[in-house]
Amino acid sequence: MSIETAQGVLGDATIGELEAALSGTLVRPGDAAYDEAREVWNAAHDGRPALIVRCAGTADVIRAVEFARSQNLLVAVRGGAHSIAGFSTCDGGIVIDLSAMKGVRVDPAGRRAVAQPGLTWGELDHETQAFGLAVTGGLVSSTGVAGFTLGGGVGWLLRRHGLACDNLVGADVVTADGRLVHADAEENPELFWALRGGGGNFGVVTSFEFELHPVGPQVLAGLVIYPAAEAQQVVSRWRDLTAAMPDELTTLVNLTTAPPLPFLPESVHGTRIVVLAGMYAGGMEAGEAAVRPLRSLGTPLADVMGPMPYLGMQTLLDPLWTRGAYNYFTSAFVEPTDQAIDAVLGAHLSTPTPFSEVHLHHLGGAFGRVPADATAFSQRDASMLCNVIARSPGPEDFDGHIAWARGAREEIARHGNGGMYVNFTGDAAEDKVRAAYPDAVHARLVRVKDEYDPTNLFRLNQNIRPSSAS
Repeated sequence: MSIETAQGVLGDATIGELEAALSGTLVRPGDAAYDEAREVWNAAHDGRPALIVRCAGTADVIRAVEFARSQNLLVAVRGGAHSIAGFSTCDGGIVIDLSAMKGVRVDPAGRRAVAQPGLTWGELDHETQAFGLAVTGGLVSSTGVAGFTLGGGVGWLLRRHGLACDNLVGADVVTADGRLVHADAEENPELFWALRGGGGNFGVVTSFEFELHPVGPQVLAGLVIYPAAEAQQVVSRWRDLTAAMPDELTTLVNLTTAPPLPFLPESVHGTRIVVLAGMYAGGMEAGEAAVRPLRSLGTPLADVMGPMPYLGMQTLLDPLWTRGAYNYFTSAFVEPTDQAIDAVLGAHLSTPTPFSEVHLHHLGGAFGRVPADATAFSQRDASMLCNVIARSPGPEDFDGHIAWARGAREEIARHGNGGMYVNFTGDAAEDKVRAAYPDAVHARLVRVKDEYDPTNLFRLNQNIRPSSAS
């Protein structure tokens, strides 16, 4: 059966040749597995690709890239399939699905892990924590290792050990011409630089090598929850505390609506709250001293911060972030002045659904000590990152929710440098790309793009357009 794509019609023989060359599986429209295979975590994106290649290994990735190039197909690359901005699906193109590639090898003596791109952070953490090791991972364990790392990677180890991309020490990449190349500090160093924060612009990463660090298995972590009536006091006092926080302590403020959690009074359920979340990556005694001030920022509704498994902290938020909801994330790097805090609190008071949130992440520490030119992620002088999240269980008025998030972000961004976190830019647009990368960084990324993807085959991302497309 021939298949219509956005670029034309693929004949039976052409499709059959691709399928015969794969160790994995090829899924077409009309196949029993098609609807399940095309689904992504973020229901706001409902793409209908012409073909889905479920890759079993690197050879399948090479074949899929060669096929896409030869047939001039739009390419979406899928790892963990969170698809916050919709980049892991498409209409009428080909999805290179890496989700079956879940191999991982941990070297506990050398403190290294080699991970395939289909892994989620929960799966990688499971392997590394067997040896009391970890690398900065996602705040939700279903987040894919690949996209998270390529866009930077903000998590609970950020202030102690930097971003996920700061801990990337090597990668294998299938480039647009079907070559497999290795990138590290010595081999293809410019590609290696670009992979650490430049997103999926330069090829399909089939292997990530991470530096690991001693973490856990027990850490001092959890939540302290305050009423929204004390938000101004709590957030301002937390802001003041961050100036002297040790690098081992990473914290964020989540302005949200109280879910029906068993440790919260029933009268609080469904009301706006301030959640102070944090983790201390160090000894328990020092951790207790470091988090003690967080317990007295106001009048806590609940205090569930204490010793817990690192894996417990990494999965703590999972029940609130299940697949199938509609999501829109946007962001701004901000300086936490009184005016910025007012803007953040104003956004919280205007959230359009009880599932929508505003986060303030404290940065600095190891994150801030990485030289600005060491990685493509270069926003190292920012002290805080604000994420604005519109989330709804269904599509009703979701366009209005997106408009709220964009408007809130614009108001909050007035109190920063105008920059955005590339993993949370909401959607694909040139102004979002330029907000994520300063001019000199963007120009350097274009030079790498010119070398490894001059025809812009990999353009479903926060796209760095090659010179030929400018």
